[in-house]
This record gives sequence, C-alpha cells and structure tokens, in this order.
Amino acid sequence: MKHFITFLFALSLVGSAFSADKKLIVMIAGKPSHGPGQHEHNAGIQLLKKCLEQGAADQVDIKFHLNGEWPAQEELSKADSVVIYSDGGGGHPALQEDRLAQLDKEMKRGCGFLTLHYAVEPTIEKGNKEFIDWMGGAFEINWSVNPHWDANFKEFPVHPISEGVKPFATNDEWYFYMRFRKGMEGVTPILSDVAPDATMSRPDGHHSGNPAVRESVKNKEKQHVAWACERADGGRGFGFTGGHFHQGWANNDQRKLVLNAILWTAKAKIPADGVASTVTEDDMKANLDLKPGQGLPEKAKPAPKAK
Repeated sequence: MKHFITFLFALSLVGSAFSADKKLIVMIAGKPSHGPGQHEHNAGIQLLKKCLEQGAADQVDIKFHLNGEWPAQEELSKADSVVIYSDGGGGHPALQEDRLAQLDKEMKRGCGFLTLHYAVEPTIEKGNKEFIDWMGGAFEINWSVNPHWDANFKEFPVHPISEGVKPFATNDEWYFYMRFRKGMEGVTPILSDVAPDATMSRPDGHHSGNPAVRESVKNKEKQHVAWACERADGGRGFGFTGGHFHQGWANNDQRKLVLNAILWTAKAKIPADGVASTVTEDDMKANLDLKPGQGLPEKAKPAPKAK
C-alpha cells in the first residue's frame, strides 16, 4: 500500500510538470459590432478556443474574456500570448485606461501578441508605435485601406505558421497596405495577394484610399494581409486582417493558419500538419451576438402612408 501511495504521488508530480509546461493563452473578445454574422468577436473567440482545445489541448491552457472585459494584471503577467479580436480605433479595448502600459510590461518579458481583423488598428496618437513594436505592423489611417475583395492565397512562406495550410480563397474585408516596421525588420508576410483594381473604387479617405496605396495597387504589388514578427525581446507577434465575416472561420485553412499563429506567438510546438480542428454548423451558430436575425426581432417596418 505504501509503495502504491508513493507511485500515485510521483504520478501527480509528473502530471503537474506537464501542466506547468502548457502555455497560457489569454483571449479577449470585443463588444458586439456590425450586423448579423459580422464582427462576431464573442462567437469567434469561443470558436477558436474550442478548436485550439481540439487540436492542441496538450499544449495550451486558455482564459477568455467576452464583451470587451479586460483580464486582471495577475492573469496578464502569466500569459504566454494575448489574442485580441475586437473593434479598433479609439474604442480598441487595449487603448483604454492604462492598458497599453499593462501590455507593454508583458511584451518586454517576451509575451506574444496577436490581433484579428479591426483589432489590428490602434490610433496614430495611441497604440501605433506599440503595435508596430509588438507585432511588426498595424493599420494606419490615411495609409492603410479596408475594402472587401476576393483574395486568393496560392503560396505560403516556409514558416511554422504555414504548417499544413493549403491554398485557399475567401471574400473578406482584407485590410492591406499596413504600416510595417522600417525595412520589414523581423517581419515575415504570411498571406499575400495582388489586390484587384476594384479595391480602389472609393474616394480617398481615412480607410478607403490615398495616393500611395493607389500607386501600389496600380503597380500590381502584392499586398500583405497577415504577417508574423519576431521581436528583440524574444517575443512574437502576428497580425491577421481578415475575420470580418464569421463564416470565414468555417474555412479549414484560414482557421488552421490562425490557430497555428496563436501557438507560434506563445512559443508552443505546432503539430507537423498544423492544428487539426473541425467545426459543425451548430459550432458556427453558437454564441452569436444578439442582433436582428440572431435572436433579436427585426425592426418593424413603418406602416404605409394613407393615400
């Protein structure tokens, strides 16, 4: 009996050691935004969490926060990577109060940083420098643009994030012409395509166009819509500009690429064929924000005027 108890104790120590080796992923979803099936931050974060647990449960522990809730400093201090999927600009959850300073403290110890879709956009006055430092690039108004277009990703760089990802094409609000580090120092483009001329059909504006990006599109330069970076502090960052449509996460290769990127930013081991996961129709419908057509009634149409 004594030997059996000793064996169980030893086994528990082994189990604790394995648990300690897991990487902590802190995932933050923004508040509801846009129409049905768009900017589904809460549903998207929970779907990605479920998929990570399918394909990399032995690699990660995950804490997630919904509706713009911010994690406590104690939790952030233990994070191996922070993932944000939210609206950006002045309402970006990372730009409120002293949160940039909180994140900066964690980045300096080598924590990973990953943003999805609109969350790649801080403001020029607040967050631009930090985001470029932490993940190599960011959306910058009057420079970057946010058209909807069909992107076709035919080839990928030799990089752990590309493991097991096959060519794919999707229609999305693929932002491009990011403000990257000078000389792309430490930055590796992961998803790139030539944007069609139709992406420049709007007049110049904060998010729609400017002479520099028009010249780039005219010259058929490849536009980088997802990228990875390695930092001098040992940390890793990743920006992904797709994700406007929730349905995009049903694309196996788009989903795998982002799941791989989350592991990579946390310095976890990516499986040889990438993170495997499957989603069902029920999975895609789960946790959608309450909006007209998604649990809230449609607005009543006004009664026709009497003739």
